[in-house]
Amino acid sequence: MNIETKRHSLAHIMAQAVKEMYPNAKMAIGPDIDNWFYYDFDFWNDEFKEENLKDLEKKMKKIISQNQKFEQYDFPYDEAVKFLKEKWEDYKIEMATELKNKWIENISFYKNIMQNWNESFVDMCSWPHVDNTNKIDANAFTLDKIAWAYWKWDSNNKMLTRIYAFAFDTKEELDNHIKMIEEAKRRDHRVIWEKLKLFTISKLVWAWLPLIQPNWMIIRKEVEDYLWDLHKGKWYSRVWTPHLAKEDLYKTSGHAEKFGDEIFKVQGLDDNFFLKPMNCPHHMQIFADNFFSYRDMPIRYFEPATVYRDEKTGQLSGLTRVRSITQDDWHLFCRVNQISDEVWVIVSIIKEFYWTMGMLDWYWVRLSIRWPEWKYLWGDDVWKKAEWALRSAAEKYELPYKVWIWEAAFYWPKLDFMFKDAIGREWQLATIQCDFNLPERFDLSYINEQNEKERPVVIHRAISWSLERFMWVMIEHFAWVFPLWLAPKQVIIVPVSDKFDSYAKKVEDSFKSEWVRVSTDYSSDWLNKKVRNAEKMHINYILVVWEQEEANNTVSIRNYKTKEQKVTSLNDFIKEVVSEINERKL
Repeated sequence: MNIETKRHSLAHIMAQAVKEMYPNAKMAIGPDIDNWFYYDFDFWNDEFKEENLKDLEKKMKKIISQNQKFEQYDFPYDEAVKFLKEKWEDYKIEMATELKNKWIENISFYKNIMQNWNESFVDMCSWPHVDNTNKIDANAFTLDKIAWAYWKWDSNNKMLTRIYAFAFDTKEELDNHIKMIEEAKRRDHRVIWEKLKLFTISKLVWAWLPLIQPNWMIIRKEVEDYLWDLHKGKWYSRVWTPHLAKEDLYKTSGHAEKFGDEIFKVQGLDDNFFLKPMNCPHHMQIFADNFFSYRDMPIRYFEPATVYRDEKTGQLSGLTRVRSITQDDWHLFCRVNQISDEVWVIVSIIKEFYWTMGMLDWYWVRLSIRWPEWKYLWGDDVWKKAEWALRSAAEKYELPYKVWIWEAAFYWPKLDFMFKDAIGREWQLATIQCDFNLPERFDLSYINEQNEKERPVVIHRAISWSLERFMWVMIEHFAWVFPLWLAPKQVIIVPVSDKFDSYAKKVEDSFKSEWVRVSTDYSSDWLNKKVRNAEKMHINYILVVWEQEEANNTVSIRNYKTKEQKVTSLNDFIKEVVSEINERKL
């Protein structure tokens, strides 16, 4: 039995426990997600707090110990709503009505305990469940926290109480996950941004428009330059587009209608403008202003551009969600029969990039295709070609992919790359999307072999998703100990006393001549304090110099990451450092 079924069953067990402890509570929804499950409740006049989690968990464990059975029943809509009204389950009534509107005739329920309906716990659900609570290890789950969520994610609706929990097949897996959570807290990027002075949040500028400090700019520029190094040999061209445009651009692209509430509006003297929420429409205009034939295809553009989105305050946190994000935006325009080859070029770049970051040992790819019963733009023949191209590329190049039929964007199928960081957390970090919508909206074309206009396909792709989000993941992935090529401060020189400052300066200048990021601690602190200060800043190499080093033109090296210590000649060590940087070693 898969863990998703157990998590989903536990969500219902949670609901049963809540109803026993708080009879007036109303049930909303309770899905399983990743390692979690949760359930949303309307507690009415009751108040549920974090300190109530322990008692609720005890009640759930008691229910599991009773070996209760799960049974499923289907009822016609009218009979189902009548039953739900008797139970005063307003949210379930609303969901049942929505199902009826989608031409679903029967509403599925399940109940615990084989007794009569009035004594049993009953919930509306059609998902698979365990057949008996004894299939669940009561020690392999724990309630984690409470949060708040609007019903149907709409701020006009009532705020509900959401109870989160972790669940696994065994207690050992749960314990390992909890250890990972504790390690994640230690690595939290929101702690290190202050320590390393990565960015500044200014109330005068605006909350969650981060101002980049020199240390972060170093890392960001290194990542951006590396991305360009990976692409410039693949015949990509760099472009630049302004930070705002007339609203007509986004009306044509459809973004104004779909994302209007999240777009910043700017009133000009004569026209209305939008701060750009994405780069795609601008790149469509660059393509449209050229005359291309089939011999020119594909056309490839790259722009690491900042875009702006008016995210809700409650959704903003650290670098995870901010109002200005810089996307490593790549758009290429190609023919349908070129999709497979272009996908492979992108895949090879993604794999090389994440191999360099130490994240290629475990990854998988989500191939998102159409849901057969939904309507999409363009005909079946083009969709089949695009989906076949993505699938065949995934198979040809032996990508570990899974097909997800619910995840396709309305206009295009896509490949999402899922990577794990150093402590096992999974992140979606790269994406490849085939788009048939924007070329149609902007009437893009090239001249084919028959000297006729033909519509290109646009492939959207991002390697790092956004530089802000990628930085957040990298800070926590590397636990603040960056590979040397990314480190804001690569080497620090520590003279034992001021008598050796002149030799320290010589060493510093030697590194600077090779463009190594180096500094010297000329303070009057004791040696141990200087070393501790350098370690607190996670500086990769700490070089101690005094009489013996000066006499022999050597340096005493402390490797912060490996804790290795050694003495070597200054010239040899500079060569080692430069080689490590140039090869982007981990």
